[in-house]
Amino acid sequence: MTLKIGFHSDRYPEQTTLEKTESNTQSKAVKSLVQVHFPSRNMTLSYYNDMFDLHRGDIVYVDGKLEGHRGRVVDVSYCFKIKLSDYKRVIGRADTEANGSLYMADSHFVAFDRSVIPFEKVQSWFKAPNSSEEEYVIGGEGTAVFLDRLGEIDANPQIIERGEQYYFEDRVAYISVCSGQGRAIVEGTQPYEVDFEYNNGEVKSLVCDCFCAGICKHEIAVLLQLRETLRIIEESYNELYTQSDYFAAVSKGAFFAFAMSPNKRGSVTLG
Repeated sequence: MTLKIGFHSDRYPEQTTLEKTESNTQSKAVKSLVQVHFPSRNMTLSYYNDMFDLHRGDIVYVDGKLEGHRGRVVDVSYCFKIKLSDYKRVIGRADTEANGSLYMADSHFVAFDRSVIPFEKVQSWFKAPNSSEEEYVIGGEGTAVFLDRLGEIDANPQIIERGEQYYFEDRVAYISVCSGQGRAIVEGTQPYEVDFEYNNGEVKSLVCDCFCAGICKHEIAVLLQLRETLRIIEESYNELYTQSDYFAAVSKGAFFAFAMSPNKRGSVTLG
């Protein structure tokens, strides 16, 4: 038995499930002074915002000493007078508004519509926006890996064991394949991105931004999650995948923590 979930989640209780809200990134900026709590440091600090229309519960990123750390807005003030040199700024906000259809896939939800949980949206849940000065270079294709022969991977047994542990702990928060191009996000000591190519059971150009030499535990976890997700798709959703040539899977934990966080309003329809 398969279970489809139609969902709509936003910050505005007056909307119906048939209406779409304006994107977070397109809403008009409203100047504010915000209190931001950083769970990773158990700290709450004040920041100046002139880039977004922020509300309590929004997930944001800031500059300064806590740059790169994910924070949640806990208070917003629109009436203030400050000296700008005394305050760091909010530089990014996670896009957590979501609409569409998801399908059950054990520990994950899977979508076959590119607009539901695209990589760029989910990436903003975990990572601060890249600096315009940052550049990434990917070199080499690496060794091809076949999903039906993962036991033949030539890697340190401890790396394989840790990768298996990450997989069983559902640390692969997101994985997608679009016309053969794959991307994934793995929750480790920090969020790591894994890129790969996939075609007919074969994975090539597998690379992780943890910059480890050789195959790493994050890549092992992604390979295991890819194999499992494709198995479920083949058993239950093969027609949808064939029609779209695309799937994206998000862990249930990540989805409920971000897209269905407590500050949201919306609906879920099971069918």
